[in-house]
Parts: sequence; structure tokens; C-alpha cells
Amino acid sequence: MKRTPLRMCTGCGEMKDKRELVRVVRTKEGEISLDLTGKKSGRGAYVCPSLECLKKARKSKRIERSFACQIPKEVYDAMEEEMAQREKECSE
Repeated sequence: MKRTPLRMCTGCGEMKDKRELVRVVRTKEGEISLDLTGKKSGRGAYVCPSLECLKKARKSKRIERSFACQIPKEVYDAMEEEMAQREKECSE
């Protein structure tokens, strides 16, 4: 039986199964976005699929520390909007 790797949520700090988390990726070009498939190439950080965890990660700047770069407000806003839309789709 294959073991699934654990990853830490940058929002709440809990260790969870990699498949339970949403990946935030920074590409070689420096673009930062949510990777809902988990297959985009680039450096990854993980967050629980909840808007609250994304907001905690934004407030504490943990994603910025993971990527060692500044993340513009517009990128965070777009990620929050995408996460809210995902939560809405999952609840229906």
C-alpha cells in the first residue's frame, strides 16, 4: 500500500494528507496562483481548502516566506475569490 505524503497548511499549521490540501504555486516566471490540480510546475506551498486558512496565511505572510518574494494584493484577492468559488461549488 502506497503512503500519501503529508504537507503542512500555511494557514493553520496542521499536517494533513497532501490530497486534502490546495497547492499555491510560484512558476519560474514568478507568477503565483492556486493549483487546484496539483500538477503545475514550480515551487509549491499548501493551504487547507478553506477561505479562513488562506486569510490566516495571508495575514501572517507565510506564503510569502515560503516563496521568498512579495505577493501583490491583487494576487491574494484573486486567490481568495477562487477559493470562495471553490467552497461554494463544493457545498452545492
